[in-house]
Amino acid sequence: MDQPIDSLGADPLPLPRPHLLTQQWLDVAFLHWAVDPDAVRHLLPPGVEPDVLDGRTYVGLIPFRLVGTAVAGGPQLPWGTFLETNVRLYSVDAAGRRGVVFRCMAAERLPAVAAARAAFGLPYRWAAMRFSRDGEQRRYSTRLRGPGPAGSSRVAVTPAGPPVDGPLERFLTARWGLHVAHLGRTWHLPTTHVAWPLRRAEVQELDDGLIAATGLGDLARRPPDHVAFSEGVAATFGGPARVPTP
Repeated sequence: MDQPIDSLGADPLPLPRPHLLTQQWLDVAFLHWAVDPDAVRHLLPPGVEPDVLDGRTYVGLIPFRLVGTAVAGGPQLPWGTFLETNVRLYSVDAAGRRGVVFRCMAAERLPAVAAARAAFGLPYRWAAMRFSRDGEQRRYSTRLRGPGPAGSSRVAVTPAGPPVDGPLERFLTARWGLHVAHLGRTWHLPTTHVAWPLRRAEVQELDDGLIAATGLGDLARRPPDHVAFSEGVAATFGGPARVPTP
């Protein structure tokens, strides 16, 4: 479904209750490759389609720090701070809810991996990970552990410009939920946060095998089509809603 430019607002949607979790997403690098929607359609859950802007959809590689996960209104979880790297696609359902579909969610905390897989069916993988900062430059490394396809990633980016907030940035980051297949159904899990404060960024290093490990081929062998960086946002998750399927 190609999204009209004037529909790509950055403002969050109202979040239905009950609220489930809160957490912060910090030091977030956004690397994106434009692809033909038909190239990824078969990777999406039933009931959702590739979300499209100007005839293209995108594959995202997103390394970041996840901090302070807590049950909404409650204390922080003991395993709720960790490094994470996602490979994601962009989706929309028949109700017009625009979201993301994760192909891989690498995380260094095994309890978080087990909990998210069991509760929501999310494709978390346990991984060895590192993050460092040298001035403005951020470096991220990921190596998948355990069963499943092997894969690793090394990324270094430096914010290199003023804030950006155009139609493509909104399309890639104003995502108020995720779609996931779990227990034989497709679900939409809503989220809310302030609009991402984004800056353009330059890639100093990119050696990624996570995208290929998720069935998306050798995209990472070419430079990304869009790179951005954010200091981060605080997010809240609401309860899941079922997505009707054909």
